[in-house]
Amino acid sequence: MIIRKINAFTSEHFDLLLSADPNKHLVDDYLKRSFCFEAFENDTVLGVLILLPTRPETLEIVNIAVSQDHQGQGIGEQLIQFAFTQARENAYNTVEIGTGSTSFGQLYLYQKCGFRMTSIDHDFFIRHYDEEIVENKLVLKDMVRLSIDL
Repeated sequence: MIIRKINAFTSEHFDLLLSADPNKHLVDDYLKRSFCFEAFENDTVLGVLILLPTRPETLEIVNIAVSQDHQGQGIGEQLIQFAFTQARENAYNTVEIGTGSTSFGQLYLYQKCGFRMTSIDHDFFIRHYDEEIVENKLVLKDMVRLSIDL
C-alpha cells in the first residue's frame, strides 16, 4: 500500500469522503484548505486522509475513511500513523480529530492510536446536518473531540 498526495479528486474519493462526512458543503469547504492523501494499491483507492491546519502547531484529521471492502485490515491505523508523521515533519505538535459520540468503532481506533478525549461539542450534528444521522441504532447528536500531543 502506498499513501500519496491526491492531485485530482475522483468520484471514488468523494464517495469515501462522504461516507465519513455526509455534508458535501462542509467537505468542499475544508478540502480547499487541507492536505489531502489517499491510500492506494493496485489501481485501487483504499482510503482517504484529509489534514487541516487549525491553529499554530495543531493539525486536525478532518476526514479519514477506508473503503468498506478494505476495512478491518489496519489501513485506518496506517493512515493515522501517516498523519502523525506528516505532523512531526511539518512542525505540528498536536493532532486532533472529532467523531460522532455513536461512532464506537472509530472511538476505539482513535484511542488505540493514542488519542485522548478532550471535549464534547453538544448538538454538533443537529446544528450542521440537515438530515438526522442514525448510527449503531442511535441518533447522532454530539461530536467527541480527541487529541494527541506528539
